[in-house]
Amino acid sequence: MWGAVRAGAAASVRPADAAPLARARAQRSRRSRSVVLVLLGALVIVAALSLAVGAYSLSVPDLLRTLTGQGSQSENFIVLSLRLPRLTLAVLVGVAFALSGALFQTVLRNPLASPDIIGVTGGASAAAVFGMLILGFGAVATSVAAFAGAIIVAGVIYLLAWRGGVVGYRFVLIGVGVAFMVQGLLGYLLSRATRNDAQGALLWLVGSVSGARWQDISAMAVVLLVLIPVIGVLSARLRALQLGDDLARSLGVGTERTRLVLLVIAVALAATATAAVGPLAFVAFVSAPIARRVLGTGGLALIPAALVGALIAAVADFTAQHLLPGQLELPAGIITGAIGAPYLLWLLATSNTTGKGA
Repeated sequence: MWGAVRAGAAASVRPADAAPLARARAQRSRRSRSVVLVLLGALVIVAALSLAVGAYSLSVPDLLRTLTGQGSQSENFIVLSLRLPRLTLAVLVGVAFALSGALFQTVLRNPLASPDIIGVTGGASAAAVFGMLILGFGAVATSVAAFAGAIIVAGVIYLLAWRGGVVGYRFVLIGVGVAFMVQGLLGYLLSRATRNDAQGALLWLVGSVSGARWQDISAMAVVLLVLIPVIGVLSARLRALQLGDDLARSLGVGTERTRLVLLVIAVALAATATAAVGPLAFVAFVSAPIARRVLGTGGLALIPAALVGALIAAVADFTAQHLLPGQLELPAGIITGAIGAPYLLWLLATSNTTGKGA
């Protein structure tokens, strides 16, 4: 079906129009490759700084020697046991949050459709805090509770939004309402906790990669290795959904079935990342719009979005560790919140400039 559609479209292009169209496509492809390479280069630079800079700093040759297993015992411990897990987890959760946000925003065709805006990560947070404060869960059980909470809340939002199908604005509005309910539950749970327990819960609620564990990294890596190829397979249908449901159906796409599968993938990505580090605010929200702005296109931009998310998470963690005045060290989620909140305010302020809501 897709091959016939593409063949028909190609046949309908007149020879006089073929050359400009080919040049435009080649230019977009070159720009996309350039953007990906620049983002990769920036990510490599931030990664090198994250591994080399600290109370015990390393030169570039020392860092390379340590990464190849030839460093001293102290260098191996600092880089391979402390800094590398933290950096790796930041990159992986940045990719997961970014892809989740890109899928939500594309499938629901709404720039506010992000797991941290519509209550999905809030559901994970409420379940995790309930497990920590009420049930006395440890780290592993808390992560499982966070994953389950995100899945449950997303399912509730989907069922409440269903009216013979799912419309983006209704899904987002219901999600925002659920997010406020979840915030109320979180406030109630924290008000009942002791000071020490509340402090631990608040640290998790902000979002931090400081307690990176290899089991969390392995879980994130497995989820990404499984779901990213699936996203790649479904990317053509996702592009069709961008054209609207009627045109997508005319191209043979089962819109509701495809939408449900993509939303499940987006929820799984957000749930796994939140279970690993907490709700790292606004990474999912801003990554895809930034990638599309850099590319200068309204397309999917999934690979650039994933790299932007990884870069934001890594830069936020490096900033929280080393760039704040007075040697202050904060969770990375505070930095990502400071990045994302102004963008949200700008989006809300400009969403009605053409007489249309978001």
